[in-house]
Amino acid sequence: MRLEGKMAGAWVDECRKAWLSLAPSLSPRKLSLDLRGLTFVDEAGAQLLREIYEATKADMLADSPLTKHFAEQARRQLGSNGHKGA
Repeated sequence: MRLEGKMAGAWVDECRKAWLSLAPSLSPRKLSLDLRGLTFVDEAGAQLLREIYEATKADMLADSPLTKHFAEQARRQLGSNGHKGA
């Protein structure tokens, strides 16, 4: 799944729709999230990336400090109080 541009606002909802339509067809295959084209991720976008990662343990393709940061955000789990945990 290739993500490009800004993952913010209405685009988060569009990405969620695409993810929900793709998820049932994954079955035994592992998801790859290509983050190399992302330029911005707001909190809702980061939450969606976390949800996708938690559901799939997707491989994340990142090639810059910025996209590596987005991947690290997605891999962080939220604690029961809603704050970032280990």
